[in-house]
This record gives sequence, C-alpha cells and structure tokens, in this order.
Amino acid sequence: MTVEQDVLTLDPIAMNVVNRVAAGSDLRGDLAFDGGLLVQGSLSGTVHVHGSLIVWAGATVSGRLRVAGDFYLFGRLGAPGEPVSSTTLECLGQAYVASSGVSTGTLLARRLQLYEGADLQGPFKTLRGADNIPVLHEAVGQAAEVSPERP
Repeated sequence: MTVEQDVLTLDPIAMNVVNRVAAGSDLRGDLAFDGGLLVQGSLSGTVHVHGSLIVWAGATVSGRLRVAGDFYLFGRLGAPGEPVSSTTLECLGQAYVASSGVSTGTLLARRLQLYEGADLQGPFKTLRGADNIPVLHEAVGQAAEVSPERP
C-alpha cells in the first residue's frame, strides 16, 4: 500500500515575489513590501506585504503582519519563547502551513490549509468578509482623506 503525500510547489517568479530577506539577515521595524516577500532569515515588527509572503524553513517572522495575498509557512510564525499575543498575522488570501511549519502566534486567514505534520500551537481563525475591518489608525486616516469640506 502506498501513501499519497501532499506536495506544495512554489515558483516565486510566477508569484511575483520580488523582495527577499536573506538567510542570516535580521530585519526589524515598520516595513512595507510591494510584490511579495520571501523570508529566509528573521523579520519582525509591523509588516505589510502587498503580495504573497513565503517564510522558508529555518526562517522566523514575528510582530504584527498583514498579508494582502497568500501566506506560505515552512518556517516559524512567532519568535521562540515569546507569548502568543506578541505575534499576529492577518492573511487576506489563503494560508498554507507545511509539515515543517510552526505557528506560535495568532494566525488569521480567509482560508487555511494544513499539511500533515504542521504545528499550530497558537490560535487561528478563518476570516469572513465582515472580519476584514481596517485597523483603527488606517480607518481614521482614510476618513480624513474622504471627508467632505465643511462650510
């Protein structure tokens, strides 16, 4: 008897992933990436990715992350030893957690696919259309931009 194994194949070029945090790198701060991001090192802070986010095996992402695309976890979501509340990732697409993936943070996604061996230690939630409410400071900034002038 043979056992079928799920296979997840990625092509960063076809996925328009044009940004990279290389292995051995440690990038921190308030960051935004257009065109997707491949993380092979360490990334932390307030991070917005306009495209897909791929966290490679051996890599770690932590902090407050928002992904306007799909999320692929082969490495780690949440820094080792930190509380669950220190990392939240909101994915507006589908989140894939591979057999090597470990999530100790909070994972929010429209759809979630786990592969055998995936390790979800933190909470997770699937988002519905109404769940995608803008963060307060983003909503206030947008309201100021579109408010009609008062006489």
